[in-house]
Amino acid sequence: MSKKSIFMLTLLLAGFSRVGYAEEPIAEVQDTEAIEAVEAVEATQSKATVEVPAWVKNIKFSGYGMLQYQGQDPEGNHSNTFNLRLLRMILDGKIGDFDWRAQIQGTNAKGAGEPTVQLVDLYAEWVRHKEFKVRVGQFKRAFTFENPTHPITQGWRGYADVINRLSGFGDRAGEKSSGGRDIGIQFAGDILPNSDGRAILHYQIGVYNGEGINRSDKNNQKDIIGGLWVMPIKGLRIGAFGWHGSHGDMVVGYDNLGNAITDNVPLNRYCLSAEYDKDQYTFRAEYLHSQGWGTGVIGSNVINYDLGDKADGWYVFGIVPLIKSKLHAKARYQTYRVSKEWGSSVNQVECGLNYFFSKNLEVHLEYSHVNDRKLAKHNYNLIDLELDFRF
Repeated sequence: MSKKSIFMLTLLLAGFSRVGYAEEPIAEVQDTEAIEAVEAVEATQSKATVEVPAWVKNIKFSGYGMLQYQGQDPEGNHSNTFNLRLLRMILDGKIGDFDWRAQIQGTNAKGAGEPTVQLVDLYAEWVRHKEFKVRVGQFKRAFTFENPTHPITQGWRGYADVINRLSGFGDRAGEKSSGGRDIGIQFAGDILPNSDGRAILHYQIGVYNGEGINRSDKNNQKDIIGGLWVMPIKGLRIGAFGWHGSHGDMVVGYDNLGNAITDNVPLNRYCLSAEYDKDQYTFRAEYLHSQGWGTGVIGSNVINYDLGDKADGWYVFGIVPLIKSKLHAKARYQTYRVSKEWGSSVNQVECGLNYFFSKNLEVHLEYSHVNDRKLAKHNYNLIDLELDFRF
């Protein structure tokens, strides 16, 4: 082989050798680029992740609905109908030492100045110490045991008449139906723990506008409502409540030209209460008394002097398990006297059953014998069937 041929062969082999050795560094470059790309994506994803604040994580959405059929047969006024009794949607949350709630209600009931959808609860409560809590906003008045009870766990087709008329639902005083609520500030707490650490005394006192929900104060005079009860044994509480206030811009009469004369109308009430609630056995009794002129018409501000300036009423009921967590039997007696006279009384004897498909779905059946002294024929019957659910 000539020297020229040997030289050319050497160059060729050297070229192949460099090509072969170049494959490894190229692969390394590709792997490095892939790793860097993955790291870049991970870094981008890490930057895109937003840390959710604790108060957002603590927000809870819930609600419930109540569907109703009701029939009754007062003379000359028979009726039977399906109703959408109630729908509520609730947001609960916690921010540090504060609990808060916002609750919206929808109902098919309409009255003067009463919309079908409205804000019923909006408040924040400082709960750092169980002995002293402070609640601010719109919430249940500190009056009676039954008023703050959940509409479903209350167990009946509705609150007792005396609670409705003297606790701010469809109130005798004329304020629009407020579900027992008002706007203000409340102080409450459980004190005097026993040897087991269970408090035996509860107190609560609130200062309110006195006009019901979603309304500012009309007379710049606040209502003061308070309650105190003892809990000597688990499940038992015995208490008393007081309410001192007024309603502003009430039509108390007319001048010679027929123009309305308005003034403040005092309102004073008290309630005596007892309850035992344990192991699905519930017994409760309350007596309420009211002093102060009223209108007798929801949403009206015109005083009806024919009603007198006093009203009272009471109820007593028992709910007991026939099959625990499945079937309960119930009975209730109630009286409401719009003028604190027997001739103005509505008396009811009721009985029924509550059946639980689950903890979130139940059906209530109730029969009521009504004695309304204001009617020409006092007695009539009422039947109520409800399907209640929570979500």
